[in-house]
Amino acid sequence: MTTSLPVLTLVIPCYNEEEILTDTCSKLTSTLAALMQEQLISPSSSILFVDDGSKDHTWQLIKIEHLANRFVTGIKLAANAGHQRALLAGMLHAKDYSDCVITLDADLQDDISVIRTFVLRYLEGYEIVYGVRNDRTSDTGFKRNTASLFYRTMEMLGIRLISNHADYRLLNNRALTELSRYNESKLFLRGIIPQIGFRSDIVTYERKPRLAGETKYPLKKMLSFAFEGITSFSIAPIRIIAAVGFALFLISLLAACYAAMQKIFGEPDAGWTSLIISIWLLGGLQLMAIGIIGEYIGTIFAEVKKRPLYTIDSILKQLHPQDSTNFTKT
Repeated sequence: MTTSLPVLTLVIPCYNEEEILTDTCSKLTSTLAALMQEQLISPSSSILFVDDGSKDHTWQLIKIEHLANRFVTGIKLAANAGHQRALLAGMLHAKDYSDCVITLDADLQDDISVIRTFVLRYLEGYEIVYGVRNDRTSDTGFKRNTASLFYRTMEMLGIRLISNHADYRLLNNRALTELSRYNESKLFLRGIIPQIGFRSDIVTYERKPRLAGETKYPLKKMLSFAFEGITSFSIAPIRIIAAVGFALFLISLLAACYAAMQKIFGEPDAGWTSLIISIWLLGGLQLMAIGIIGEYIGTIFAEVKKRPLYTIDSILKQLHPQDSTNFTKT
């Protein structure tokens, strides 16, 4: 690593991004070149694309860009590992040769003009810089409302998150080293990174429309991601189940006393409606409780096996100005 200008690596996870990759690469290259022109970052800085097992021509395009552009590097995962694991793979790979990394999605909905501000904050001594959306007008009303509900729920459960922050952030090498100590199978980086606790700052930006293609986070994935975040960082759902169970126990005692009084005074109710409602209510609550507890057991099951989070298939190394050829390791 350099002792003067910092080596910056932009880590870009990609899954079926052939429609936008060339344009993304061009815009990010211009951004790096401008920062180098200002002498804010080292000429050894680079763009690291992480192909997360794409089924289209994403990896072929990354290799083409690598041959044509000395700033472009890449790693290919052997299979689709998921967005969070692809991010982690890129960050840990870049940790060995970078002073800091910035992670962002390939669709460039995150405003790349604030990358310069990220770097300035790093030069001021901040070790983690979060990109935070200052509005969500580009999102649908449903997505805005569910996102707001998600952050409020996480806050009520005692989970520390940066509101309206996704995965657009800068981490310096010390923060990356600390992050590498987290060996969780169910990754929720938005919750893990604030736990690191190093000096941090926030940079606000306006989220832009996607360049092309479709979002890789439909409703089903968003719900799964949110639930994984909750079960990874809080046991509050299990405590809620216990509280509900205790409340139902008290209600059942009151109901038993009421039934006994009715029996004693010879005015028993037929009670078919209340009986059926009670059975369905308790049955539904029991199934829900079993499902939530099952999620925690499933998380434990995944964690104790200690399987690798991802497998790297290929690595494209950076072509430095003094190099005459590219090197590809498979």
